[in-house]
Amino acid sequence: MAQNKWIAALGVGSVVGLLALGMQTEAAPQQGHGGGNMVSKAEAQLIPTTKTDSKVKGTIYFEKTSKGMHVHGEITGLTPGEHGFHVHEFGIWSPDGMSSGGHFNPTKAAHSSHDSPKRHVGDLGNVKADDRGKAMVDLDDDELSFEGANCILGRGLVVHEKADDLKSQPAGNAGGRLAVAIIGVARP
Repeated sequence: MAQNKWIAALGVGSVVGLLALGMQTEAAPQQGHGGGNMVSKAEAQLIPTTKTDSKVKGTIYFEKTSKGMHVHGEITGLTPGEHGFHVHEFGIWSPDGMSSGGHFNPTKAAHSSHDSPKRHVGDLGNVKADDRGKAMVDLDDDELSFEGANCILGRGLVVHEKADDLKSQPAGNAGGRLAVAIIGVARP
């Protein structure tokens, strides 16, 4: 029963995310009173995939800054060590996480590390879980955006079972998908 509620919530979230994505185009961004894009914060609620018996969950926030995007939050239920952490093409949850597609890569760049000047926009590297399975996320990114070609609204956020090796093509050999979230507009 609880799983059905999660799936229903994801369905509604997917529709809202896709509508937000459709409204965020380079040619016609939403305008606020100051003339700029009104979106300043997004949120992603990680929901465990069910084909992996995952217990991974968490909340990640994306906040617009003068230098790009600040990404922060907490993930629990992981095995200790590093886990691949990426923005994926589609904001769709599925039992194995595969409906979220590949890494978000509007520039058609090769997969690389988060700090590489040429990488997938969605390459956020790894998160590191402590011995209790908890990972704190705190990174800054100058590629992610709430508008234009690099807009992440309505996209998927995925936590993988293994560490991203940061070099294998096309996605870093990070293994299965333990949790998927839909990145949606949040209250500022």
